[in-house]
Amino acid sequence: MLKNSAPGGLKFSVSNHLKKLAKKSPAVHREFYPSPEEYKCTINSYDDPLAEDEHQVTRGMVYKYSGRVLILLTMSCAAYCRFCTRRRRVSDITGGLVTRSDISAMEKFLLSHGEINELIFSGGDPLTAPDLLIYALKKFSKLKQIKILRIHTRIPVSNPRLLTANPYLLTAIKKIKQPVYVSVHFEHPDELTPETIDAVNKLRKAGAILLSQSVFLKGVNDDYQVLFNLFSRLSELGIRPYYIYRCDPVKGAEHFIVDFEKEIEIMTKLRSTLSGIACPLYCIDAPNGTGKIPVPLNFWKFDKRSFRDYNNKILSPDLSCSDSLDI
Repeated sequence: MLKNSAPGGLKFSVSNHLKKLAKKSPAVHREFYPSPEEYKCTINSYDDPLAEDEHQVTRGMVYKYSGRVLILLTMSCAAYCRFCTRRRRVSDITGGLVTRSDISAMEKFLLSHGEINELIFSGGDPLTAPDLLIYALKKFSKLKQIKILRIHTRIPVSNPRLLTANPYLLTAIKKIKQPVYVSVHFEHPDELTPETIDAVNKLRKAGAILLSQSVFLKGVNDDYQVLFNLFSRLSELGIRPYYIYRCDPVKGAEHFIVDFEKEIEIMTKLRSTLSGIACPLYCIDAPNGTGKIPVPLNFWKFDKRSFRDYNNKILSPDLSCSDSLDI
């Protein structure tokens, strides 16, 4: 089900799985269903806050950080998160799907850059294009320089049947010699349905190393107990909480941004009470593509009004890079 696009071009689509879940869970409904708040954009938001477009080296491949590349196989998802940082491109199903010729061009680029040893498949959701993903996994895993493969997905949450009903993808993962990390995007404990847990268990049996990524979202998970329950349950399921991000300043998603001091307070309490394997790294993905900057917690005294990115530029966690100063 697709409807007219919101700011950034993001369309609306949910799976039957999420449609049922959203009727019971206000948090899930807020994540996936459009809101009039999406049309309230300020000058402190961006279409491409992480500057990915300017780092595209060939169609579908982004090279920003030394040693690893991001491969965007498709711009299709089983459902479109309203806080998506790629909402400028995600839901462009036809224009966003790469071809085998594009994958050949990626291979050529990799062979000319022997320092790259890690591939990150994302999108959109690469599991919505399983045949293309299997083809890319087989092709790239044969390159001697590639030591790590990562797949970033929300399919276990948004439409787990796409995974559990496709044994070919699980078999392909099982056959790869390199470590295959699968990072699943989780936001709220309500997402941990029996169907989702079944998908997670099948990934584990296929040999995938499971991680999770989350984003602080106002009205969804900006609550200590919600995140404590989520991260505790994930670690019990064999999923290592990896990152929790401050929401990117992307046009159409500003209403999800949580007060910065509230985030720090929640994370300080989580760090005090969670097991080390259940507590993710809290960070800001600095505007303009400069990297993921860890945020100190209230165990330390520090200036919460600004931080330095990896280019030694001063940025504000609340006002984004338009208020930055070169130093």
